[in-house]
Amino acid sequence: MQTSLPFNIVLVEPEIPPNTGSIARLCGATNTVLHLVHPLGFSTDDKHLKRAGLDYWQHVNIQHWESFETFLAAQNELDLFFFTTKVTTVYSSAQFKPGCFMIFGKETKGLPEDILHLYQDRCYTLPMPNPNIRSLNLAMTAGIVLYEAIRQCAEQ
Repeated sequence: MQTSLPFNIVLVEPEIPPNTGSIARLCGATNTVLHLVHPLGFSTDDKHLKRAGLDYWQHVNIQHWESFETFLAAQNELDLFFFTTKVTTVYSSAQFKPGCFMIFGKETKGLPEDILHLYQDRCYTLPMPNPNIRSLNLAMTAGIVLYEAIRQCAEQ
């Protein structure tokens, strides 16, 4: 399934190389642009990063941003969707469209509180039926959200 515009996954200051590598592979498989917002918690030549992406790196469109503020200033806010454990609005209620940006925070802290407050009407979560589990792995969450966006757009 090919959309007219690729989707975009944005990782804000990611910290764990295998997560970013797995998300890069996901992006390559779905023609999704991967945006990496610096500072990164690892080197892009990290062996764990490369291993998680296997031999697919040449198929991934990666854009680097020097800061989250620089990234946000370059976007239309109506194209932004933020994901956090700190809200109750379920991800499947978002109305995704081709070209939109799905934004995920760093693994240990998530997105900055001021951003969540500023864009509170654009924040979504994945429900956690087990109250003992706080959240899913970042790569798994990105995959679930991206495929929901692809499903929605395929039905349009």
